Amino acid sequence: MTSPRFPTHRDAALALLHSDNRLTRKAGQFLGQLAVDTMPLSDAQAEWLTKLLDRAGLPGLAEGEEQ
Repeated sequence: MTSPRFPTHRDAALALLHSDNRLTRKAGQFLGQLAVDTMPLSDAQAEWLTKLLDRAGLPGLAEGEEQ
């Protein structure tokens, strides 16, 4: 059974911030901004968020939420 994907980038960012995974200060600032900013993600932001989720062993974003 696969884990459900995050419906929004805010949900993904909050899950990363609440996880036990170590984050750099820069990653924490990035995730904090994603948690409060409803603007669509840029390609670079979506790529970085995907990498952070992968490293933490968390599911990715739901289809269509990457942008």
